Amino acid sequence: MKDKARSASQYMWVNNTRATYQDSITVVMKGSTIELVRILSMFTTIDLSRNFFGGDIPELIGDLKLLKGLNLSHNNLTGKIPSSVGNLTNLEWLDLSSNKLNGEIPRGLADLTMLSWLNLSNNHLEGLIPQGRQFDTFNHPFDGNPRLCGYPLPKACGADEQQLPPSTSSGDGEEKAQFGHWIEWWVVAMGYGCGISFEISTGYIILETKRPKWLVRKVERWLMRMVERTRRKKTTRSKKNAAQRNHARYLFMTDFAH
Repeated sequence: MKDKARSASQYMWVNNTRATYQDSITVVMKGSTIELVRILSMFTTIDLSRNFFGGDIPELIGDLKLLKGLNLSHNNLTGKIPSSVGNLTNLEWLDLSSNKLNGEIPRGLADLTMLSWLNLSNNHLEGLIPQGRQFDTFNHPFDGNPRLCGYPLPKACGADEQQLPPSTSSGDGEEKAQFGHWIEWWVVAMGYGCGISFEISTGYIILETKRPKWLVRKVERWLMRMVERTRRKKTTRSKKNAAQRNHARYLFMTDFAH
């Protein structure tokens, strides 16, 4: 009987004279709607989203040391995010989106080591986004705050801002452009190098032999041989053509005589 009582006490339930039933609830956790058919007695999540709450978030929120999840999104909350949220060391997720919160993001929020999900979008927050720990890994939690600046947003705050990491694509483009220019200059250098080496070699031969005319005569003999070969080809072709004409004339005369 004691074991049954212990197991039953793990969930929230109501017992009266007529019936015994367990509580159930639908909550929005980390942006997803979840229906809890049974509620654990150790359930430490607050979901007050999509109401008409207004005013400031009280500093006393920092006294809820065991709180693991807090959803105050889609309300009309104003003022600053209380710095006491830095005391919620067990907080795993926080959703303050779609309100009218202003001011800077508390530094203590970036120091929460258990925080794995955050949404501060669509508010009036401003200033530099705190850096550190897993705070840099959240996906788009700051959208819709035009006055926020710093990483991971593309908007810069000023000279002291921690700028975005350099883009690898632009770096690759610059490297490719530099590589292309290097190829062009390499080809040009090769062309000049070949021409210069040929001229140096020719000049070296002329200076060493001390006979510039030798090189000229060598070229002249080569040209004469080329001309002689051309003449021989033309003479042979002319003789063949003459023989063919004589043979044709002979055949014509023979046929005419008959």
